[in-house]
Amino acid sequence: MTPLTNTISVECKHIVKDFPFGNTTTKVLSDITLQVMQGEFVSIMGPSGSGKSTLLYILGGLDSPTGGSVLLNGTDISRFTDEAMSRFRRQKIGFVFQFYNLIPNLNVEENIMLPLLLDGKKMRDYQNSLQRILEVVGLSDRRTHTPRELSGGQQQRVAIARALITSPEILFADEPTGNLDSKTGAEIMRLLYDINRENRQTIIMVTHSPEAAKNSSRTITVRDGVIE
Repeated sequence: MTPLTNTISVECKHIVKDFPFGNTTTKVLSDITLQVMQGEFVSIMGPSGSGKSTLLYILGGLDSPTGGSVLLNGTDISRFTDEAMSRFRRQKIGFVFQFYNLIPNLNVEENIMLPLLLDGKKMRDYQNSLQRILEVVGLSDRRTHTPRELSGGQQQRVAIARALITSPEILFADEPTGNLDSKTGAEIMRLLYDINRENRQTIIMVTHSPEAAKNSSRTITVRDGVIE
């Protein structure tokens, strides 16, 4: 699979990440520079402790680099205040994590709509978008169920729908199949690939699984804080 445009979606330049601990400093990322094009599905792989999740969080604005810059669709998020970064994440970025992070006492459609509600939007104005997203993730018949009434795979589909409801420019996924059995994990990966192909959705995913990464546009390997 190849990127669909020549537009740079994500770019990081000379990213460094250090964690000070007492009188010592642990270097997690060392001078990482990369580009992801619009429409690419990029997998980031590497052994535990290699820095791949730290890199993902920095690219998505969940963590700040010690040095270097990150540009998302040309916007330098390294210069944002915490408030501006929070607003940018809500409006421009979607996140899917290994653990679904659903609100137990909210039903499926309420969990999906949560990012819009937090941004001051009204559910009634997004009913068409909600119905479309429910159809995409195959949960139209589960919209009033709570998380405890869903399987793990269904809960992850809700998490994906929640990440997509704002029509994000970039979707970040951290081990999205890591908490699922192999069959369900394969179903989730097929869903992500379909979303990437049909919607031209830029996706950057961290995974331990070669099986999950095999159909990506590109695989980046991080080892000891550098791109191999």
